[in-house]
Amino acid sequence: MALAASGSLSEEQRAIREVVREFAVEELRPGAAAADASESFPEDAWDELAALDLTGLTTPEAYGGFDADRLTYSVVNEEVAYGQLAVATALSVHCLATSCLAEFGSDALKERYLPDMAAGRPVGMFALSEPGAGSNPAEMTTTAHREGDEYVISGEKQWITNGERGDVCIVFAKTDPADDSSVTQFLVPKSAGIEVGKKEHKLGLRASDTTALTFDEVRVPAENRLTEEGKGLSAAFHILTGGRIGIAAQAVGLSQAALDEAVSYANDREQFDRPIGKLQAIRHKLADMATQVHASRLMVRAAAEQDDAGADPRLAAAMAKYFASEAAVDVCNEAVQVHGGYGYTKDFPVERFYRDAKILTIYEGTSQIQKEIIARAVVD
Repeated sequence: MALAASGSLSEEQRAIREVVREFAVEELRPGAAAADASESFPEDAWDELAALDLTGLTTPEAYGGFDADRLTYSVVNEEVAYGQLAVATALSVHCLATSCLAEFGSDALKERYLPDMAAGRPVGMFALSEPGAGSNPAEMTTTAHREGDEYVISGEKQWITNGERGDVCIVFAKTDPADDSSVTQFLVPKSAGIEVGKKEHKLGLRASDTTALTFDEVRVPAENRLTEEGKGLSAAFHILTGGRIGIAAQAVGLSQAALDEAVSYANDREQFDRPIGKLQAIRHKLADMATQVHASRLMVRAAAEQDDAGADPRLAAAMAKYFASEAAVDVCNEAVQVHGGYGYTKDFPVERFYRDAKILTIYEGTSQIQKEIIARAVVD
């Protein structure tokens, strides 16, 4: 049972939550184990997301999108993650791409790409991290120099979600290799010559394709530059703040799924002539898990409401992302423990939840980066 969170959802938001929860339970959850085992993304599920208008979640209505506010965005992310975190991750990265294009692209670029992206194809990618520049993207080595009416982009990006299946990439590159402040944002279609590297074989989130991308003098029209030269990092951080609220919401969804599985197992599994859910040791574990899930949801809702109110959400987003992602690891760990030896097998979904949970503390800003953002606000 999920407790009510702060800030009541509107009737429309509750209806959206119910629709997405039904989709998560009936369409995402049944195929999640097979997708994880085969390390293949469930494209049918993506098409169904598109049919629900969710691939246009952050796309303006003028371009065929859902144009969700941040609270609705967080609700959708939570419920999709309840079904399958790999799909929620793919959706959130696609939404990062559409958000960048919607906020910074020219009218011509938006008209060319956004309606189709809102409909699910092409799939978006977000290329900021590099092999030697993760938590400090200003150290990136990818460059973009102008030649006439084109920019020529060279470099390598790493940890790209939707790397195999994506077709449109938001790329960050320096227009001056010697100047960390020259990072600029571009829209680059894969057809322009992006080379896709090997698919990473990961601890968890295996159904989500993660690759490197290589840019070997990839040429794009100058109109594909989304920000003024040197404005790319501030744009990235702005978009990622909203994205972090989405990741925190995904952590809540995964935690809720793990809690529900643990409660169900505790009620069914008998030891000492009674369900283990009657044993104080197990009951207290479940109490701790439920409290962490509820606290995480409260923080996500608070950050989303702050963003929707027009206030600066950076601190609230960092707190929510840090707390909820770390809580997800704890809750999934305890769900495995409640299952005992069975929790360590692939016969029960908590094993996959536990593997998936760890990435939540890493991508879109590690827990350490979130703590530095929080400390800056509290101490400096």
